[in-house]
Amino acid sequence: MITLRRAKDRRHERRRRQETWLTFDPRDGPDPLDLAFGCLEILGEHRLPPGASVTHPRQDAEIVTYVREGALAYADSMGRSGVIHTGEFQHMTARRGVRHRETNVSRSDWAHVFQIWLRPSEVGLAPSQEQKRFSAAERRGVLRIVASSDGRRASLRIHQDAVLCSAMLDPGQHVVHELAPGRSAWLHIVKGEVTMGDMVVGTGDGAGLSGERAVSVTARAETELLLVDLGEPPVSAPHREQPPLVAVNVGPVDVHRNGTPPDAKRSKPQVEWEDDRAIA
Repeated sequence: MITLRRAKDRRHERRRRQETWLTFDPRDGPDPLDLAFGCLEILGEHRLPPGASVTHPRQDAEIVTYVREGALAYADSMGRSGVIHTGEFQHMTARRGVRHRETNVSRSDWAHVFQIWLRPSEVGLAPSQEQKRFSAAERRGVLRIVASSDGRRASLRIHQDAVLCSAMLDPGQHVVHELAPGRSAWLHIVKGEVTMGDMVVGTGDGAGLSGERAVSVTARAETELLLVDLGEPPVSAPHREQPPLVAVNVGPVDVHRNGTPPDAKRSKPQVEWEDDRAIA
Protein backbone atom coordinates (compact mmCIF):
# COMPACT_ATOMS: atom_id res chain seq x y z
CA MET A 1 0.00 0.00 0.00
CA ILE A 2 1.23 3.49 -0.85
CA THR A 3 -0.02 6.52 1.09
CA LEU A 4 0.66 10.07 -0.09
CA ARG A 5 0.99 13.16 2.09
CA ARG A 6 1.21 16.23 -0.08
CA ALA A 7 3.37 19.23 0.82
CA LYS A 8 0.29 21.39 1.37
CA ASP A 9 -1.00 18.92 3.99
CA ARG A 10 2.03 19.27 6.25
CA ARG A 11 1.78 21.27 9.47
CA HIS A 12 3.15 24.74 8.74
CA GLU A 13 4.49 27.06 11.43
CA ARG A 14 5.75 30.61 10.96
CA ARG A 15 7.43 32.32 13.91
CA ARG A 16 8.75 35.73 13.04
CA ARG A 17 10.77 34.91 9.91
CA GLN A 18 11.46 31.27 10.77
CA GLU A 19 9.38 28.66 8.98
CA THR A 20 8.83 24.98 9.66
CA TRP A 21 6.94 22.28 7.75
CA LEU A 22 6.23 19.03 9.61
CA THR A 23 5.18 15.88 7.77
CA PHE A 24 4.87 14.03 11.08
CA ASP A 25 4.08 15.87 14.31
CA PRO A 26 2.86 14.29 17.59
CA ARG A 27 1.04 17.50 18.49
CA ASP A 28 -1.58 16.66 15.88
CA GLY A 29 -2.70 13.70 17.98
CA PRO A 30 -2.82 10.06 16.90
CA ASP A 31 -2.15 9.71 13.19
CA PRO A 32 -3.24 6.65 11.17
CA LEU A 33 0.18 6.74 9.50
CA ASP A 34 1.79 6.02 12.89
CA LEU A 35 0.44 2.48 12.73
CA ALA A 36 2.69 1.67 9.78
CA PHE A 37 5.59 4.02 10.53
CA GLY A 38 5.58 3.82 14.32
CA CYS A 39 9.18 4.77 15.15
CA LEU A 40 9.22 7.74 12.73
CA GLU A 41 8.09 10.50 15.05
CA ILE A 42 9.03 13.73 13.24
CA LEU A 43 10.08 14.65 9.74
CA GLY A 44 10.64 18.40 9.59
CA GLU A 45 11.86 20.96 7.09
CA HIS A 46 13.15 24.20 8.61
CA ARG A 47 14.24 27.55 7.16
CA LEU A 48 16.13 29.78 9.58
CA PRO A 49 16.98 33.43 8.81
CA PRO A 50 20.49 34.82 9.42
CA GLY A 51 21.48 34.69 13.07
CA ALA A 52 18.29 32.91 14.17
CA SER A 53 18.77 30.88 17.31
CA VAL A 54 16.42 28.52 19.14
CA THR A 55 16.70 26.71 22.46
CA HIS A 56 14.66 23.75 23.56
CA PRO A 57 14.76 20.78 25.95
CA ARG A 58 15.16 17.27 24.61
CA GLN A 59 13.31 14.04 25.08
CA ASP A 60 14.65 10.55 24.45
CA ALA A 61 15.06 10.42 20.67
CA GLU A 62 17.33 9.45 17.82
CA ILE A 63 17.72 12.61 15.70
CA VAL A 64 19.34 12.95 12.30
CA THR A 65 19.92 16.52 11.12
CA TYR A 66 20.77 17.33 7.49
CA VAL A 67 21.94 20.82 6.55
CA ARG A 68 21.10 21.31 2.90
CA GLU A 69 22.07 24.97 2.76
CA GLY A 70 24.01 27.17 5.17
CA ALA A 71 25.65 26.22 8.46
CA LEU A 72 24.09 25.39 11.81
CA ALA A 73 25.96 25.82 15.10
CA TYR A 74 24.85 23.69 18.03
CA ALA A 75 25.60 23.59 21.75
CA ASP A 76 23.99 21.68 24.59
CA SER A 77 23.85 21.85 28.38
CA MET A 78 26.44 19.05 28.62
CA GLY A 79 29.10 21.28 27.06
CA ARG A 80 29.14 19.80 23.56
CA SER A 81 29.27 22.19 20.60
CA GLY A 82 30.16 22.38 16.93
CA VAL A 83 28.95 23.40 13.49
CA ILE A 84 27.07 21.35 10.89
CA HIS A 85 27.96 22.56 7.39
CA THR A 86 26.22 22.21 4.03
CA GLY A 87 26.05 18.58 2.95
CA GLU A 88 26.70 17.23 6.43
CA PHE A 89 24.51 14.88 8.45
CA GLN A 90 24.58 14.69 12.23
CA HIS A 91 23.17 11.93 14.41
CA MET A 92 22.33 12.70 18.02
CA THR A 93 21.09 10.39 20.74
CA ALA A 94 19.09 12.85 22.84
CA ARG A 95 18.18 12.33 26.48
CA ARG A 96 15.29 13.88 28.35
CA GLY A 97 16.33 16.98 30.29
CA VAL A 98 19.33 17.96 28.14
CA ARG A 99 18.80 21.40 26.60
CA HIS A 100 20.11 22.18 23.14
CA ARG A 101 20.63 25.39 21.17
CA GLU A 102 20.91 25.60 17.39
CA THR A 103 21.90 28.78 15.54
CA ASN A 104 22.23 29.85 11.92
CA VAL A 105 25.82 31.11 12.03
CA SER A 106 25.52 33.30 8.92
CA ARG A 107 24.81 37.03 9.13
CA SER A 108 23.49 37.17 5.56
CA ASP A 109 22.27 33.75 4.38
CA TRP A 110 19.37 31.54 5.36
CA ALA A 111 19.86 27.97 6.55
CA HIS A 112 17.78 25.13 5.08
CA VAL A 113 17.66 22.17 7.45
CA PHE A 114 15.88 18.81 7.61
CA GLN A 115 15.43 16.75 10.78
CA ILE A 116 14.22 13.20 11.25
CA TRP A 117 13.29 12.05 14.76
CA LEU A 118 13.01 8.34 15.56
CA ARG A 119 11.86 6.76 18.79
CA PRO A 120 14.96 5.07 20.25
CA SER A 121 15.12 1.30 20.61
CA GLU A 122 15.26 1.80 24.39
CA VAL A 123 14.93 4.71 26.81
CA GLY A 124 17.74 6.13 28.90
CA LEU A 125 20.50 5.73 26.30
CA ALA A 126 23.65 7.75 26.98
CA PRO A 127 23.73 11.03 25.01
CA SER A 128 26.02 10.87 21.99
CA GLN A 129 26.56 12.47 18.63
CA GLU A 130 28.32 11.77 15.35
CA GLN A 131 28.68 13.88 12.24
CA LYS A 132 29.74 13.12 8.65
CA ARG A 133 29.73 14.75 5.25
CA PHE A 134 28.24 12.86 2.32
CA SER A 135 29.21 14.69 -0.86
CA ALA A 136 26.90 15.29 -3.81
CA ALA A 137 29.11 12.94 -5.84
CA GLU A 138 28.50 10.12 -3.33
CA ARG A 139 24.75 10.63 -3.53
CA ARG A 140 24.49 11.27 -7.28
CA GLY A 141 22.38 8.64 -9.03
CA VAL A 142 22.29 6.24 -6.05
CA LEU A 143 20.56 5.78 -2.72
CA ARG A 144 23.51 6.47 -0.43
CA ILE A 145 23.07 5.09 3.08
CA VAL A 146 23.78 7.92 5.53
CA ALA A 147 22.50 6.35 8.79
CA SER A 148 21.82 2.79 9.93
CA SER A 149 21.63 0.63 13.04
CA ASP A 150 24.92 -1.11 12.23
CA GLY A 151 26.89 1.75 10.65
CA ARG A 152 27.09 -0.05 7.32
CA ARG A 153 29.01 1.58 4.47
CA ALA A 154 30.57 4.09 6.88
CA SER A 155 27.17 5.57 7.73
CA LEU A 156 26.10 7.19 10.99
CA ARG A 157 25.14 4.62 13.62
CA ILE A 158 21.66 5.04 15.14
CA HIS A 159 19.86 3.17 17.94
CA GLN A 160 16.83 2.04 15.95
CA ASP A 161 16.02 -0.56 13.31
CA ALA A 162 16.04 1.96 10.48
CA VAL A 163 18.11 2.90 7.44
CA LEU A 164 18.24 6.48 6.12
CA CYS A 165 19.26 7.05 2.49
CA SER A 166 19.89 10.22 0.49
CA ALA A 167 19.94 10.52 -3.30
CA MET A 168 20.45 13.23 -5.91
CA LEU A 169 19.02 12.30 -9.31
CA ASP A 170 19.25 13.76 -12.78
CA PRO A 171 16.15 13.74 -15.00
CA GLY A 172 15.44 10.21 -16.18
CA GLN A 173 17.54 8.47 -13.54
CA HIS A 174 15.89 5.51 -11.84
CA VAL A 175 16.60 4.03 -8.40
CA VAL A 176 15.13 1.02 -6.61
CA HIS A 177 15.28 0.15 -2.92
CA GLU A 178 14.07 -3.34 -2.01
CA LEU A 179 12.04 -3.80 1.16
CA ALA A 180 12.40 -6.96 3.22
CA PRO A 181 9.15 -8.62 4.41
CA GLY A 182 7.57 -6.73 7.29
CA ARG A 183 9.46 -3.50 6.60
CA SER A 184 8.01 -0.17 5.50
CA ALA A 185 9.49 3.01 4.04
CA TRP A 186 8.89 6.73 3.94
CA LEU A 187 10.00 8.73 0.90
CA HIS A 188 10.38 12.52 1.14
CA ILE A 189 11.11 14.72 -1.86
CA VAL A 190 13.50 17.46 -0.76
CA LYS A 191 13.39 19.11 -4.17
CA GLY A 192 12.29 18.08 -7.64
CA GLU A 193 9.78 15.55 -8.91
CA VAL A 194 9.64 11.79 -9.39
CA THR A 195 7.22 9.20 -10.69
CA MET A 196 6.37 6.18 -8.58
CA GLY A 197 4.17 3.87 -10.60
CA ASP A 198 1.41 6.07 -11.93
CA MET A 199 1.86 8.70 -9.20
CA VAL A 200 3.82 11.94 -9.43
CA VAL A 201 5.51 13.06 -6.19
CA GLY A 202 7.00 16.56 -6.00
CA THR A 203 8.88 18.95 -3.73
CA GLY A 204 7.74 18.63 -0.11
CA ASP A 205 5.55 15.61 -0.82
CA GLY A 206 5.94 12.36 1.10
CA ALA A 207 4.94 8.80 0.32
CA GLY A 208 4.66 5.91 2.74
CA LEU A 209 5.01 2.33 1.55
CA SER A 210 3.91 -0.69 3.57
CA GLY A 211 3.42 -4.24 2.35
CA GLU A 212 5.38 -3.38 -0.81
CA ARG A 213 8.38 -5.25 -2.21
CA ALA A 214 10.37 -2.17 -3.21
CA VAL A 215 10.51 1.60 -3.54
CA SER A 216 10.98 2.38 -7.22
CA VAL A 217 11.20 5.98 -8.49
CA THR A 218 12.22 7.78 -11.67
CA ALA A 219 13.23 11.44 -11.65
CA ARG A 220 11.22 13.78 -13.89
CA ALA A 221 13.50 16.71 -13.04
CA GLU A 222 16.68 17.31 -11.08
CA THR A 223 15.70 15.79 -7.75
CA GLU A 224 16.94 15.32 -4.21
CA LEU A 225 15.21 12.88 -1.88
CA LEU A 226 15.40 11.21 1.51
CA LEU A 227 14.25 7.64 2.14
CA VAL A 228 13.73 6.00 5.54
CA ASP A 229 13.55 2.18 5.63
CA LEU A 230 11.81 1.14 8.88
CA GLY A 231 11.60 -2.13 10.75
CA GLU A 232 8.30 -3.77 11.56
CA PRO A 233 6.30 -1.44 13.86
CA PRO A 234 5.24 -2.55 17.34
CA VAL A 235 1.74 -3.96 17.82
CA SER A 236 0.80 -0.66 19.43
CA ALA A 237 2.69 2.60 18.86
CA PRO A 238 1.42 4.77 21.72
CA HIS A 239 1.12 8.49 21.15
CA ARG A 240 3.74 10.44 23.06
CA GLU A 241 2.30 13.13 25.27
CA GLN A 242 3.39 16.69 24.66
CA PRO A 243 5.87 17.83 27.35
CA PRO A 244 5.78 21.30 28.88
CA LEU A 245 6.46 24.19 26.54
CA VAL A 246 9.04 26.87 27.19
CA ALA A 247 8.40 30.50 26.26
CA VAL A 248 11.40 32.09 24.59
CA ASN A 249 10.21 35.44 23.27
CA VAL A 250 7.13 37.45 22.34
CA GLY A 251 5.79 37.74 18.82
CA PRO A 252 3.07 36.55 16.43
CA VAL A 253 2.57 32.85 15.85
CA ASP A 254 0.99 31.50 12.67
CA VAL A 255 0.29 27.76 12.77
CA HIS A 256 -1.94 25.88 10.38
CA ARG A 257 -2.53 22.42 9.02
CA ASN A 258 -4.21 21.74 5.67
CA GLY A 259 -4.31 25.49 5.09
CA THR A 260 -6.63 26.15 8.05
CA PRO A 261 -5.60 29.01 10.39
CA PRO A 262 -6.04 28.68 14.17
CA ASP A 263 -9.19 30.18 15.68
CA ALA A 264 -9.13 33.57 17.39
CA LYS A 265 -9.24 32.20 20.92
CA ARG A 266 -6.28 29.88 20.41
CA SER A 267 -4.15 32.52 18.70
CA LYS A 268 -4.90 35.32 21.18
CA PRO A 269 -1.85 34.87 23.49
CA GLN A 270 0.85 36.19 21.17
CA VAL A 271 3.72 34.28 22.69
CA GLU A 272 6.25 32.40 20.61
CA TRP A 273 6.92 28.98 22.03
CA GLU A 274 9.64 26.43 21.63
CA ASP A 275 9.12 22.79 22.49
CA ASP A 276 11.35 19.73 22.26
CA ARG A 277 10.24 18.48 18.88
CA ALA A 278 11.25 21.14 16.36
CA ILE A 279 14.14 23.50 15.83
CA ALA A 280 12.12 26.36 14.42
